[in-house]
Amino acid sequence: MSGWIQINTGASAMVPLILGLFAVCFGLVSMVVKEWLFLSDTLVALLFGVSVGPAGMGAVNPATWVDVPSFTLELTRLIIAIQVMAAGITLPKKYLTRELVSLLMLLGPVMAWMWLTSAVVIMLVFRLSFVESLLIASCVAPTDPVLANSIVRGKFAEAKVPQHVRNIISAESGANDGLGYPYLYLALYLIKFATVKEALTRWFVVVVLWEVLMSVVFGAAIGWAARKLLQFARKQEWIDHDSFLSFAISLTLLTLGLVSLVGSDDILACFVAGNALTWDDWFREETKEAHFQDVLDTLFNFTFFIYLGAVIPWSQLTGGAETLTSGRLVVSIVLILLFRRLPVTLAVTKLTPAIETFRESLFAGWFGPIGVGAVFYAMVAYNELQDPAFANLRVKQFLLPIVYSLVTASVIVHGITIPLYHIVSAMPNATFAVSEYLSRTPTQSSPRLFSFSPRSLAEVGGLRLPANAGMAVPPRHASIIAVRQRAHLQDENLVPSSCPPDPVHTPLQPNGRRPKGYGSLEAGGT
Repeated sequence: MSGWIQINTGASAMVPLILGLFAVCFGLVSMVVKEWLFLSDTLVALLFGVSVGPAGMGAVNPATWVDVPSFTLELTRLIIAIQVMAAGITLPKKYLTRELVSLLMLLGPVMAWMWLTSAVVIMLVFRLSFVESLLIASCVAPTDPVLANSIVRGKFAEAKVPQHVRNIISAESGANDGLGYPYLYLALYLIKFATVKEALTRWFVVVVLWEVLMSVVFGAAIGWAARKLLQFARKQEWIDHDSFLSFAISLTLLTLGLVSLVGSDDILACFVAGNALTWDDWFREETKEAHFQDVLDTLFNFTFFIYLGAVIPWSQLTGGAETLTSGRLVVSIVLILLFRRLPVTLAVTKLTPAIETFRESLFAGWFGPIGVGAVFYAMVAYNELQDPAFANLRVKQFLLPIVYSLVTASVIVHGITIPLYHIVSAMPNATFAVSEYLSRTPTQSSPRLFSFSPRSLAEVGGLRLPANAGMAVPPRHASIIAVRQRAHLQDENLVPSSCPPDPVHTPLQPNGRRPKGYGSLEAGGT
């Protein structure tokens, strides 16, 4: 019998098994994880990938199935293209022109600061040359549209984050993922070519003019043509509902293929094409209630972060070079996450119209995650470094360990930031509830463990809290607080003592009844 039945442990069985197992199990508790615990699904998927990969149970090892650098490059390219297309589509009408000043500030000085600051940290910590550090820093300079989705969508974002802040974060993450090429190739060309003049000339003509500027033209043309054709087909009733909803995905694949064919920046072209498609808000409004693309995005994100968790060679992240140690990696992670984005975003608050307050700037500055885009550019750089011209570079030993470490740290840190925020926000209410319980617990020696004056009770109840304290008092405490406020005002002689006291807090007579003249709360007296 054993000769008839064979256990298949190859990719054809293990890949759908692992992905399906996670999707089903996570789906059953997704509301709890995302809306109650406020954990990002990417964090859970990454941890799951680590647990089933070679560093965990060893159930899967993608390195035995595929050529990891090539496969990772194409997988990340596809996922980023879909995400930046979605980011472009979700922006309001003519958003890129209305918020042009804010976008130029974030894509210019802010992104340049992120690049240079990361390079300085890498150079000082790992003792690399400045140009080699610029090469690695170019991979982690862009913010990630995949991780940004967990910030700008969902229950927390709708309740706490203003719409204009969500829009600018989406627009920035979609655009700057395509703008990583100029930073990456500037460092590569400075290493590769003999003179700075030759490197800058090649960089300006090939990268800036052709790959960046022409990709914007290509993306705008493709998006505009697609919008006109789609509107015409819809008016003539040539397109069915399913094809209409999947049109954005189809346009993503078309844009990727066309722009890659001519050697331009396909990622940036996808973002521009998505925004051009919904330039007049027609397509966005028509598909607002459809969640087809959200479902597809979720499946792709699950796939990538499970794959990433399984494919990262955790045991090989350190030891490849003398200065590549776990301690130096931790130091670089802390410094880059703290100083890569937050200081410059705060500094340009007044120069960024889309960010109106200091608190909004603090939020946008902290949530600039490092994710799929960093892995994509790391794989682009890895393939370029296989050129014999880069044979003796030390940066080849540092590139992937540093990028993998920063991506992992960003997923974890940004994934638990919102839960930590809720824990800290809940502490005042929890303290109030505990103190209220203790104050009402009788003992043998006294009717209460603690005694409070009317003033202190009112302060504990929230009387002294400013209007914008940012926390809500639970409904069950509302009547208590109201009584304490009244007691405080009477103590200050601001309310006549003849006001009817509250019957709930009126002492009972020995016979167990309240004195005459005390009615119900609703009656307000007798």
